[in-house]
Amino acid sequence: MIDFNNASFVKLGPCDPGEVARDVTQIFIHGENILATFKGIRDYVVFTDKRLIAVNAQGMTGKKRDYTSLPYSKIQSFSVETAGTFDLDTELDLWFSGLGKVRLEFKGNVDIRSLSQLIASHVL
Repeated sequence: MIDFNNASFVKLGPCDPGEVARDVTQIFIHGENILATFKGIRDYVVFTDKRLIAVNAQGMTGKKRDYTSLPYSKIQSFSVETAGTFDLDTELDLWFSGLGKVRLEFKGNVDIRSLSQLIASHVL
């Protein structure tokens, strides 16, 4: 799902947290809560109050999953790119200590400013 070599990602759109909660809450720590969820084709990203979790469905059936946990405490900086007139997609770039840049690309209907505020509230 996340290609750490070129820091690119499939375009994500908002999804109902109920779609992914049953799967992802199994790896939560006590008291962790979902704040926002976004889904690509089979993969999805969950923003919690502690971290960002990227879930990559693997194989033909998608039953095998890779969970990548990216704690907010390791974010050194971040950048958002809003949608334009012709380019409706938005982007969130996150620079993680020891990892480098991770880019999340969103469909145009995502409120990237709210997502920026969510990240800022946990990083700053």
